[in-house]
Amino acid sequence: MVQTGWTAQRWTAVFIEQVEMFRKAVAGADPAADVPTRPGWTVQDLVVHLARFLQTSTAYLSTGSRAAMPPPPPPAGLSPLEYLDLQVTEAAEVLAAVPGNRPVWTFSPAAPDLAWVWHRRIAHETVLRRFDAQTVVRQVVATDADLCVDGIDEVLTTIVAAKLDGDVPTMTPGTAVVRPTDVPESWLISLASDEAPEIRAAAPGEEGDAQVTGEAELVYFWLWNRMNLKEMTGDQRVLDVLQVGRGH
Repeated sequence: MVQTGWTAQRWTAVFIEQVEMFRKAVAGADPAADVPTRPGWTVQDLVVHLARFLQTSTAYLSTGSRAAMPPPPPPAGLSPLEYLDLQVTEAAEVLAAVPGNRPVWTFSPAAPDLAWVWHRRIAHETVLRRFDAQTVVRQVVATDADLCVDGIDEVLTTIVAAKLDGDVPTMTPGTAVVRPTDVPESWLISLASDEAPEIRAAAPGEEGDAQVTGEAELVYFWLWNRMNLKEMTGDQRVLDVLQVGRGH
């Protein structure tokens, strides 16, 4: 991880900030309206997705499970917004109560089995869904560059490995340099068949088989397939591995 200064408390604060913006956006939208960034999704789908994600992910923090668990059943008799509000309240309480160093199962072979991985994932999932919701009401706000750097780092050090460990294994060995233009951080990711990606800071002037550059916010949302990015060169197969947001 190249990021510093991030803690469970700081990710929890991001979650609270972002989910408030999400809630405001969806409250002002038609539940049946299409989500521009998620073809085939409606606002109601987006609300239910985030509520379900929070219920499922915070279950690991609240139980301390050291093994993968089946998703808990959603509560019966609630509207989508009531379901969301219930899960937001519970998530805020759980995130604040669980220390980042608590042992718990996590979702990526490249991540430690510690609670802060979930604090981070919940924060960035909420950023992503806030962005989706704000595109519906055409009120997208800027995302802080420091938060985007942490999100880029999460994708490259955690999410790519989870993707490759699942249904989309790679047979495309190669390297990529991800170098935002407005922050000092940079990454070199090395891909090899049947191995977890290796990540380190990219040296000044270093290049890979593929290069990704642009402002940190653009790079962050490009990785999640939410924004177009013109400053990409090199092996398209490697770039496809980095872009984790397809279908998410």
